[in-house]
Amino acid sequence: MRRWKKEIKDKAVIINVLNRCHVGCLGTIGRDGYPMVKPLNFAYNPPPFNSPISKGGDRGVEGGKGGFGKIYFHTAKEGEKIEDIKRDNRVCFEVDMPIAYVKAKNQPCEADYLYRSVIIKGMAYIIEDKEEKLFGLKCLMQKYQPEGWYGDFPEEKLKITGIVRIDIEEMVGKEDLGKDEQKEAVLRALEDKMNLPIVLE
Repeated sequence: MRRWKKEIKDKAVIINVLNRCHVGCLGTIGRDGYPMVKPLNFAYNPPPFNSPISKGGDRGVEGGKGGFGKIYFHTAKEGEKIEDIKRDNRVCFEVDMPIAYVKAKNQPCEADYLYRSVIIKGMAYIIEDKEEKLFGLKCLMQKYQPEGWYGDFPEEKLKITGIVRIDIEEMVGKEDLGKDEQKEAVLRALEDKMNLPIVLE
């Protein structure tokens, strides 16, 4: 990362961003060689408790095969992103959390946007195993409807629903929370789980 001072060092903060963001953007390599980006719902699944990352260790690309955990998302069983993954399963995944817009008062360059974001690189796999498909769907439901009470997954729906798992190999967080009073307001908004983004004068 070029602006290393903005890197999020605390892995718990990165995971919080993944858990709080409802939409992420999947980047694949298209048939024509151009990058293709698609927004989608997703769920983050952490690595096992005894892995280096869960103990606070730092694993980058050398961690390999899900050293940072996994991303699950559901999809149609046919379509552009499925074709891209079958052809080349290297993917990128991005989420961003707009936290605060800072209003300009005297000239436009005073305006600012404060945020947190995460960029992931990994390998995507189309899941055929029924148990893992159910696990991925349960991860999604637990994220978007944590209170439960959504019943069982109908067998006929399971047959026509695609589940993709991304094994995370690199995961980098970036943030700009402002300074002094701005930063205090941003951290308070995050702690109080206010609707984001807030507006700062």
